[in-house]
Amino acid sequence: MDSKEIDKVRKSLLEAHQKLLASNLNIEELFATDPERVANHTIDIPQVHFDFSKAQLNAESRDLLFELCKACGVEEAIKSMFSGEEINTTENRPALHTALRDLDSQESRPEVIETLNRIENFVRSIREGRRTGSDNTKIKTVINIGIGGSDLGPALVVDALNHFHEKDIEVRFVSNLDPNHLKRTLKSLDPKTTLFIIASKSFKTLETLTNASAAKTWLLEEGIKNASIGKHFAAITSNPTLASDFGVEIDCVFPIWDWVGGRFSLWSAIGLPIAIAIGFKNFQELLAGARSADMHFYDAPINKNIPVIMAILTYWYREYFQAGSTAVIPYSHDLALFPSYLQQLHMESLGKSVTRNGEEVKGKTGDVIWGSSGTNGQHSYFQLLHQGTEFIPIEFIAVVNPSSGIDTDQHTKLLSNCIGQSFALMRGNKQNKKNATYTSGNRPSNTLLLTRLDPFSLGNLLALYEHKTFTLSVLWDINAFDQWGVELGKETAKDIYTELGKGSRNQTERYDQSTQGLLKIIKKWSLASKKEI
Repeated sequence: MDSKEIDKVRKSLLEAHQKLLASNLNIEELFATDPERVANHTIDIPQVHFDFSKAQLNAESRDLLFELCKACGVEEAIKSMFSGEEINTTENRPALHTALRDLDSQESRPEVIETLNRIENFVRSIREGRRTGSDNTKIKTVINIGIGGSDLGPALVVDALNHFHEKDIEVRFVSNLDPNHLKRTLKSLDPKTTLFIIASKSFKTLETLTNASAAKTWLLEEGIKNASIGKHFAAITSNPTLASDFGVEIDCVFPIWDWVGGRFSLWSAIGLPIAIAIGFKNFQELLAGARSADMHFYDAPINKNIPVIMAILTYWYREYFQAGSTAVIPYSHDLALFPSYLQQLHMESLGKSVTRNGEEVKGKTGDVIWGSSGTNGQHSYFQLLHQGTEFIPIEFIAVVNPSSGIDTDQHTKLLSNCIGQSFALMRGNKQNKKNATYTSGNRPSNTLLLTRLDPFSLGNLLALYEHKTFTLSVLWDINAFDQWGVELGKETAKDIYTELGKGSRNQTERYDQSTQGLLKIIKKWSLASKKEI
């Protein structure tokens, strides 16, 4: 990384941006002046077509952004990640989530292969009825208890691939500390046919262990004998001793390693509920799709590299257009959970204010990710995207071929809305500036098309966004693999919990007036509620 060269390129980018503003350059004009714009701004990889031709980006700015990638050492950083260097500098660890899907090379890790074999056997034993609940009853419901990366990724994949679900077993997810989440999930279930998966790397996560303990209490209250409790639990953790102490049978404890970050972990044993839901062969296809994206990211030159280009667009808009957010809108209801998954991947990785060398970041880092499935968004926030005053880049995702059994004409209407919105956002309606119908257009977007939504294409999509996130961390010189802000919040919550247990007359004065006031109200109302009971 050459700091002088980086500063030089950034200065040139600022000048290029100022020229764009001064010229009032319109995206449509870029097509008029460059007949090859679409050809030069689209990339195809297996089952994915990427179009960034509607970006607010001319050739000069694009080429400068590629120069910035070289100055920041993006290509070298990619090699460092894949080779297992300790790129998680604050925790002195590699980030080897890519190794979880590298299953057929000389670099394949034996522990990964062994764990996958165990997952396959576990899934088969449940499906075949060899692993049962108490009284030898067949498992019919699997509930994954986890939060963050132990929930968002698996929940997204299980929901997105609902057309691939195996019969007879339903997979559900519980994440929230709010007891109503578990209560609603358990409603109408038979404890004898229910298996819980506790997903916690440390096996100390407050939300997860609280819900797991509540699940155990439910089993006991519903008549499951303590000696049979182990039949109703599996665990994914790096702390097998604590899992065993909880009551999980040791052959039902699956490992996760410190070189796998939570938000990058669905490819590991954290994906056990995925494998149960869609079958192990389809889980392997998910890994294969991610591996395809890995090889593209590793091999493709930066000017033909989808994750790199996705990253430079976000960098360009964040740094020079002051874009505070990006709207991610999948025109597939099966991908409705994708924006939530991406929020953690992007914002937990890139919400940093310190460089890898421990210095204060100059400029902006991660933006806010938000969105929902189309066409729902068109009837809620698209008005702001079309006529609002905020500069908000948009990332569209669409699936060309519908799932089996889906009305093709209705699906075509869905696709038409996606493409139509990207066109309307660019063109606008400029007939009368003083009319309420006036829409400026020139709103940038890029589009990812999947041939169909299957395990391979979904794995490909998720890995592309992982690599986009990593590339942005290199451009901003931050560590994408730690989350110290999250840890701080956890510790504060523990102190507040202790404070709330003291009673109304033992208020600690250590907190600010607002926090003390909130604690007093909670204690007062809680006490009043107990008296009413």
